[in-house]
Amino acid sequence: MTDSAIPHAPTAENHREPLGIGADSPRLSWTTSAPDGWTQRAYELEIARGDQVAVHGPVTDDDSRYRPWPESPLAPGEAARVRVRVHGADGVSEWSEPAVVERGLAAEDWVALPVGGDPGEPGTERRPALVRRGFALRGPIASARLRVSAHGLAEVEINGRRVGEDVLSPGWSAYSRRLRYRTHDVTDLLGEGANAIGAWLADGWYRGRIGFHGGARDRYGTDQSLIAQLEVRYADGGRETIATGPDWRAADSPILTSSIYDGETFDAREVPHGWSEPGFDDTGWSPVHVFERDPATLVAPDGPPVRRTRSVRPARTERRAPDRLLVDLGQNLVGRMALRTRGLRGQEVVLRHAEVLQDGELCTRPLRQAAQTDRYVLAGSGEEEWEPRFTFHGFRYVEVTAPPAVLDHLELEARVLHSDLRRTGWFSCSDADLNALHDNVVWSMRGNFVDLPTDCPQRDERLGWTGDIQVFARTASFLHDVTGMLSSWLRDLAIEQTEEGSVPVFVPTLRDAGSWDMSDPIAAWGDAGVLTPWDLYVASGDTELLRRQWDSAKAWVDLLARRAGADRLWTGDTQLGDWLDPAAPPDDPARATTDRELVASAYFAHSARRLADIATAIGRDADAEHYGALAAEVRAAIRDRWTDGGGRLAEESQCGYALLLTFEILEDAASRERAGERLRDLVVEADYRISTGFVGTPLVSQALSSTGGLDVAYRQLRERGCPSWLYPVTMGATTIWERWDSMLPDGTVNPGEMTSFNHYALGAVANWMHSTIAGLAPATPGWRRIHFAPRPGGGLTWARGAYDGPYGQVAIDWSIDDGTLTVRTEVPANCTARLDLPDGTGHDLTSGRATHTCAI
Repeated sequence: MTDSAIPHAPTAENHREPLGIGADSPRLSWTTSAPDGWTQRAYELEIARGDQVAVHGPVTDDDSRYRPWPESPLAPGEAARVRVRVHGADGVSEWSEPAVVERGLAAEDWVALPVGGDPGEPGTERRPALVRRGFALRGPIASARLRVSAHGLAEVEINGRRVGEDVLSPGWSAYSRRLRYRTHDVTDLLGEGANAIGAWLADGWYRGRIGFHGGARDRYGTDQSLIAQLEVRYADGGRETIATGPDWRAADSPILTSSIYDGETFDAREVPHGWSEPGFDDTGWSPVHVFERDPATLVAPDGPPVRRTRSVRPARTERRAPDRLLVDLGQNLVGRMALRTRGLRGQEVVLRHAEVLQDGELCTRPLRQAAQTDRYVLAGSGEEEWEPRFTFHGFRYVEVTAPPAVLDHLELEARVLHSDLRRTGWFSCSDADLNALHDNVVWSMRGNFVDLPTDCPQRDERLGWTGDIQVFARTASFLHDVTGMLSSWLRDLAIEQTEEGSVPVFVPTLRDAGSWDMSDPIAAWGDAGVLTPWDLYVASGDTELLRRQWDSAKAWVDLLARRAGADRLWTGDTQLGDWLDPAAPPDDPARATTDRELVASAYFAHSARRLADIATAIGRDADAEHYGALAAEVRAAIRDRWTDGGGRLAEESQCGYALLLTFEILEDAASRERAGERLRDLVVEADYRISTGFVGTPLVSQALSSTGGLDVAYRQLRERGCPSWLYPVTMGATTIWERWDSMLPDGTVNPGEMTSFNHYALGAVANWMHSTIAGLAPATPGWRRIHFAPRPGGGLTWARGAYDGPYGQVAIDWSIDDGTLTVRTEVPANCTARLDLPDGTGHDLTSGRATHTCAI
């Protein structure tokens, strides 16, 4: 026995909270704290199921990621307590702390039926409902689980107490095929004898107004209903299930209206006090309406729920009139306002939200047809507190109108909402503006990871655009553990994919949402079906995710091969191209300086090559050879069509060269050198201003730094004129903007209809900041081997990066003092690394901390 290695409690699949998971044989992972250079040689797993305890191993294996479940599958609802211990050259460790893993339900275990109030008139805004049921438990209970889903959104209470901390649940998915449910441990909320359960309901995405140009209602159904199943295990071993069904009761909610886009209206005078507690008289309530749901479509979640993750107090308030208050939170964020005040019965507080001011007032034009307005009608019962339940807003500023006495007593706080992802990545450096830029990337990711990877959190859109996450996934997977959340979204992407293989431009899709067929194949957007699974694999090392998405990824590339025809070029289709190139007019953001067909064909080559890489990773050797050859043919066709054969484009653009270089379309060194030189020239000719949109922006810095243009890449990154990454920072931005000039230098808002101030896509440059400035990247998928390659420049004197990865903390910091670069690294146990210094020297590293220097 040795005390040197300490394994931590294992995790199951990609879950932080493995309660009610979908896997019956969950793969297990763990990290280990150990001395420098320690490597695992074997492991043992102890699994306790009820009274049965079994030890498996030692298993000779040096890996601790996604290790196979060693026993028979878990039965529906079954829990297991799991511990691990590890063997190294110095002996065997103590057992880790235990982790409890519990499986969710199988389809045949569901007895709950969807229940709600009167569905009302289809196509209209209808008042939300409350549903409830009282019940008695016959004796002391040992444990209880509540499984909850909804057509719409639901928040459940048991005996007057809120169940769980998730909000906007069950989120938005391809509802007809996948409706997620969540499992809660409610043992402590129940007692022997009389009990009650109730739920607040709302339309959410299910039947609420969603989509462009006014949107549409009832996209998935006309009902608003709860699906809930309470499973009680008594101390004597008996079991009982209380499920939604015809014996429940319904009534109108104090929520008068609730909308994702428009906000919420709540009348506190109409709260039926005690409605979710035992003994409440519901004889005046109506019998519920019972609806349908195929239990086979109810699925356990892959990722964490949306939660309130932090609170933000106002940075500044200004009383504009006796009845009007303007609030500046100091941070553009996503969530809603919580208020506390007092006033007379029937008085109303109105909160209007916006991201920016223009001429000193809320600028609501960028919201288009989203009202982003909440209303609270006071009960007049003394001090009152309220926070909306079923809406969210993108905002920094709030205008509050209320009677003067109500404003006199008003206290406000913003509650920040997003998927409760574990933070994994950090960056800082000696330039305060670059740190602000990075903070803005983090805040935009928070605001746009609200159950989906959305495009904006404020206007009448908030959709899971495939192109946005495709360019940002590498950055996202460094900053947060997104594997579970995005793997769930990719399941929906495969469902929404057309029979011929086309990936919609946003997922879940709305077939009639725009001016063109949103299922048409669009380069860089549809490629998310191939490139995003690969990026998640690079971050996590999860080959099962690649296997699951294989058919979807293959269908996309096969579609492009058919579209391209004999010349291997993807031409002739509608394309968005280098979307939001700053040279494009505000009313036509697709009119970029780069040929759209070059963009499309380059992405075809890139996805074909990545599909070959995926095939290799999952052991499909014949497919790897086939798609590798296809990619090579497309690259050759691109060179023949758009270049002079020596690396120069006939029609030059920064995006065009970035594609040729980062997608490795140019294969010989001389052509790459010439293309890199021309790219540098173009950036210098543009006075280091940005000349790329969604496609080129994530690539240009890497294209420059990989071809001898590191100094130019730094100069472009640190440019502060418009358009540039730092221009919004100089304008006071606290998030990433959709357009380079969402706000013009004179402080007015861009006149384009599509103008968001919280849009993460152009923040994908953070990946270059992590990998090149800090010098921190995986050398192999899953970070088992790490590549440190800091490349100081731009006058920076220090930088730091850290990543809490699959095997533990990876970190680097460097500083320059009197011409000497000092680099300090940290490698987690069971990993190795390579440090490549700017002077050309290299060092192979084992786990632990190390310091190296070189002249610079």
